[in-house]
Amino acid sequence: MPKVLVITYYWPPAGGPGVQRWLSFTRYLAEFGFQPVVFIPDDPHYPIKDESLLDDIPEGLPIYRQKIIEPYSLAKTLFGKKADTISSGIIKEESQSWSERLMIWIRGNLFIPDARKFWVGPASKKILKIIRDEQIETLITTGPPHSIHLIGLEVKLQTEIRWVADFRDPWTSIGYHQKLNLGSAAQKKHKRLESLVLNKADKIITTSQTTRDEFCRITTKPITVITNGYESSASMEDISLDQEFTLSYIGSLLSGRNPTNLWKVISELIDENPGLSKQINIKIVGLIGEDVLKSLDQYGLKDHTTLIPYVSHQEARAYQRSSQVLLLLEIDRSECKGIIPGKLFEYMSAKRPILAIGPVDWEAGHMVENTQTGVYFTHKASETLKRQILEWYELFQKGKLHLSPDTITMYSRRSLTEKLAEELKWE
Repeated sequence: MPKVLVITYYWPPAGGPGVQRWLSFTRYLAEFGFQPVVFIPDDPHYPIKDESLLDDIPEGLPIYRQKIIEPYSLAKTLFGKKADTISSGIIKEESQSWSERLMIWIRGNLFIPDARKFWVGPASKKILKIIRDEQIETLITTGPPHSIHLIGLEVKLQTEIRWVADFRDPWTSIGYHQKLNLGSAAQKKHKRLESLVLNKADKIITTSQTTRDEFCRITTKPITVITNGYESSASMEDISLDQEFTLSYIGSLLSGRNPTNLWKVISELIDENPGLSKQINIKIVGLIGEDVLKSLDQYGLKDHTTLIPYVSHQEARAYQRSSQVLLLLEIDRSECKGIIPGKLFEYMSAKRPILAIGPVDWEAGHMVENTQTGVYFTHKASETLKRQILEWYELFQKGKLHLSPDTITMYSRRSLTEKLAEELKWE
């Protein structure tokens, strides 16, 4: 059975969506004729941890580790908890202190492509030995962090190994790049490294069609879209629905995603419908931005909101299945139209109506509509949005707010792994 070496930064006990993709792929790859081997950092800085995911690591999976030096420990000493915020990818859009501005400038201009760049050299050296010892035939790098792709680049330059670069997010066009205060030299270096990776890799995988189209303007190498997906679980089938009319967002709801128009619409609905006022509950599970809290207070929704701190992946899935309606939100910017949140696929598998609000021509929004798992609105929608929420509320009152999609099996993790296996077959 041919061996595939997967290089990833995020691995249990890391929490958050970045770990789910390859944790699942490694679980099913052997069914389709490939033996996965994993290479991860030793003692990394994970801003979010979920110890329960350790139980999902496939038994007997070969895992190699290499010590990583990360500057966030020093940053935390100098800047305190603000360093954890930047490490999590949370860059405030509201007023920033001088220390935050300095930290962001350092992150953007000195650590290119990211703060894990110091792992590239030591990891590449060790991987060359693993390739020989394990007789690895294919190398897979997955980013972000995109410094992982530089490991693939370094190894490719020294060997004839087949290299697949997997992009869970775009590189230079990703939204937060605009917040890093990049100088012209830093911007050029990012572009150069991105082009090198895209043109040296043998195959490229993206999670969205938008990112694929963007990369096609940079390289002629074959690019395949393999989205994120969901994991089926019989243990989740008997979870009871909330007794209240819950609109739930599961994940980090930060300032950029703040759906102020949605809060306004809900506030108006509450004023117009006394019954709804007694039954509606906005449930936010995970990190929440200060601007979001202020907006909820501004529209009089504080008493109609339940805030739940970060929970394990298993608990998050339970909240998805118990909610009456699931909120899928994205930043209202054109460069975000290709972002497909990993939670979308678990939302689909939860079989609860999805209320998607995002930028114009949002790829994830169209997927919601195409699979008939919910409805999609732009951030400027008002009356149509109000009518949709009211329609769902009326169905909720009658006990008829149900969803039975039969078009989502293509997004199961096992089906997606089968598609990945086809890409790993070389002519």
